Amino acid sequence: MGHLNYRNFKLTVLVTAALLLVAPALAIADARDIPGSATWYFHVDLDRMRKTEAGQGVHRWMVDEIFDELKEDAGIDVEKELDRLTAFSLEGQGPIFLFEGNISQVSKDRLMTLIAVEGDLQPLKASGKAYYRFTGNGSHGDGGDKAAAGGSNIEVQFDSLEDEAWISMALDKKVIVTSSEAQMQDMLKGGGKIAGSNGHKGALLVLTAEKTLLQAGMNSAALGDENGSGWDSNILRNTEQVAFLVAAADKNLALEAQLTTKEPDMAQSLASVVRGLISLASFSDEMDAEAIAVLQGTRVEAKGNNLTISLAINSDLLISTLND
Repeated sequence: MGHLNYRNFKLTVLVTAALLLVAPALAIADARDIPGSATWYFHVDLDRMRKTEAGQGVHRWMVDEIFDELKEDAGIDVEKELDRLTAFSLEGQGPIFLFEGNISQVSKDRLMTLIAVEGDLQPLKASGKAYYRFTGNGSHGDGGDKAAAGGSNIEVQFDSLEDEAWISMALDKKVIVTSSEAQMQDMLKGGGKIAGSNGHKGALLVLTAEKTLLQAGMNSAALGDENGSGWDSNILRNTEQVAFLVAAADKNLALEAQLTTKEPDMAQSLASVVRGLISLASFSDEMDAEAIAVLQGTRVEAKGNNLTISLAINSDLLISTLND
């Protein structure tokens, strides 16, 4: 398991949610709409972040750390134009991304420029809606091409995609990016989503709450460690699913994580481990009073095969931890 000091534990407990925000992910109306056969999902509601006191600090951090750079590089003002983001992947398939918001014509023109420089400008159609093939992983073109496209650095990386992607801006207030043409055709047919199948056996956990800001989950096998070593991999080997939620609760952020283990005894064992770690960290001389209060207020509950960990944290404390 290795040495666990105060700072590492604090970062593990308090920053997990914020780290998820920088993952390459984009979004549907609600995570409950993802297909039941998905192997992972991610949903973030930026519009709600802007409108809730607890979420505004996280949103400002994202603007400073992520969106300003994207605006400078790609000329797209995500801060003002993007309201929700979701990504998910079906078993054996690549990821599907969906941007939702009042995406301006200027931004759409920038995306079309990317397609013209790096992809195939020939319009294709499905369900009466246009889409395009796009090779935007940086493997084609050079600085001269980008300069010719408008004089600015508009290279966009789709690291989680492979050699090509498919993009459509035909749906109102949506931009869709898929890993295959078949996925794009399904998304356009469904008006921006693949129909959910809530009764699907083994469907992923989806945690919900009022004023949800972020939701994420996956089959734990996708997180496995090749070497099979370390505390995290030991947990994952005995876990079938994980889900994560961040919601606005007055001036605080409510964080909840749930693990579904293979055996009930494992859920109980993991609960004991987490409670022990919290107790040890709370007595650290390096721990400030506010962080101790957060840890002491953490709820750890094992019921059947499920382990639930939940806490409330002031958004300012989360942001200060990120900036340390």
